[in-house]
Amino acid sequence: MRWEEIDTQVCSIARGLAIFGDKWTLLIVRDAFRRVRRFSDFQKSLGISKHRLSDRLNRLVEVGILNKVLYDEKRARYEYRLTQKGIELYPVLMTVVQWGDKWVCDGDGSPVVFEHKLCGHEVQPKYVCDQCEKDITARDIVPKIGPGIERKLLRGEAVSRDSIDVKSITN
Repeated sequence: MRWEEIDTQVCSIARGLAIFGDKWTLLIVRDAFRRVRRFSDFQKSLGISKHRLSDRLNRLVEVGILNKVLYDEKRARYEYRLTQKGIELYPVLMTVVQWGDKWVCDGDGSPVVFEHKLCGHEVQPKYVCDQCEKDITARDIVPKIGPGIERKLLRGEAVSRDSIDVKSITN
């Protein structure tokens, strides 16, 4: 399969990578969470070429992660703001932060810590089961065929249930 076709896979990871599978896109989203909104400010923060930044911002607008909002009508200047779809990427970014702090941080420690506004404590977000509220790790999860694959099977779009290896995502 060619990279350009990755978004056609029946896999949420592959479809997400079709959007975030380059080194700039998540950094742009990170900056949007830091309230960077203007093209020139993104460029200054990232040191990215105008062409590449324009391409990535347009893609994020196209897929509904950012909204392009006019702020200077005279000069046709726009800001880029996170949509609800974009805001829901926050746990993804926090997971990357936690992994980076643990595995690729230099000896000086975490570059940024996060304080919970409500209680004032430094936080380390974690995954818990929405049913029993117990912590979740990769070893606690058993992937099963979901409605997205079931419907494709019913329409005859998948070869067979046996040809779908959902367990391979945890191995």
